[in-house]
Amino acid sequence: MRTDDVVTEYLLLGLSFDRLEEGFVDAYTGNPELRRRIENAPQPDPRDLSHTARRLREELPSASLPEERTRFLEVHLRAMECSARKFAGEDIGFVDEVEAYFDVRIAPGNEDDYRDAHRRLDALLPGPGPLAERLQAHRASEVVPADRLAECVEAFSGALREKVRAVYPLPDTERVEYEVVGDKPWSGFNYYLGDYRSRVAINSDLEQHMPHLPHLIAHESYPGHHTEHCRKEAGLVAAGQAEQTLFLVNTPQCLMAEGLADLALDAIVGPGWGKWAQDIYADLGLRFDGELAEQLHDASAGLLSVRQDAALLLHDRGRDADEVAGFLERWSLSSPQRARQALRFLSSPLWRAYISTYVEGYRLLGGWLDRAPAGADRAERFRRLLDEPLVPSSLR
Repeated sequence: MRTDDVVTEYLLLGLSFDRLEEGFVDAYTGNPELRRRIENAPQPDPRDLSHTARRLREELPSASLPEERTRFLEVHLRAMECSARKFAGEDIGFVDEVEAYFDVRIAPGNEDDYRDAHRRLDALLPGPGPLAERLQAHRASEVVPADRLAECVEAFSGALREKVRAVYPLPDTERVEYEVVGDKPWSGFNYYLGDYRSRVAINSDLEQHMPHLPHLIAHESYPGHHTEHCRKEAGLVAAGQAEQTLFLVNTPQCLMAEGLADLALDAIVGPGWGKWAQDIYADLGLRFDGELAEQLHDASAGLLSVRQDAALLLHDRGRDADEVAGFLERWSLSSPQRARQALRFLSSPLWRAYISTYVEGYRLLGGWLDRAPAGADRAERFRRLLDEPLVPSSLR
């Protein structure tokens, strides 16, 4: 099978999923004629999509692609086959579903780690009353004033963009536009538009907190999703890897992208990000204790698996929504509102498995980066995440 043929069939297959579930195609910047072909075609049968994915996997070896591209296409076709089977109504175990989508095998976290994280947080926020109440009160004191949010977003975006462009050059024409939206199951979302442009939506339903905002901008823009899309478009796509013009939900791409984005602030600012953010807020006339924020962030790292455990309770063990919300409130120390917002995300048919991209992505990519010495070697590993078509099994 010719290389062009297998990649074209891969793109047509992936684009077909948007006819089954709008939003399944997160971004597509390739040949518009392929998208028009799918839009003008009859509604696809998910069973046919499953068969096509399986056939393309079997034919990949005959396409004579380099090993890296073959591996990328193989794991993404496996993910698409699983999605098609789910759309066709097949009963697939949740753990198997996550593995097929994201090229990782998940397991429950350790509640001893959660207790240890609570002890560390308790020491950082002494005082009367339950820890959850103290933490929520502290978070309430760090809410970004609604009328200052846009100003703060632009300040962090500009500061991070300047840092990123000095280390990971970007095309002169790249741009990010920000908008505030509501009624969404996420806190922020990057819509990559192609030609080095992104629109980043920030959810107004959730209060934005001062420690979280620099992480959010780094995650969605610099050096996270926007930066990755730009550099892959300028590199891989320009070199003829057309499969990189398509970004689908529930594929290994997502785990790599979310892991990279969750590590983005650490990669570009590193230890001391709290003081760095404190100085930016001070320039805007806002008070922020960056050192304490960084300490709280580090202590909270022990709660990484809580949201994935909640997904396992909901989808693997059949627990009801109230019990899962209670689990989130107990271990993540969330307010009832935050727990219900998290539960909404975990309950979405499209997004129910997606929490593993953050948990396992952060764990896998963070461990891989940590195996490189600090400095130039670590920066080079992060560059590889931005530039190369890596998948989870590549790092393992």
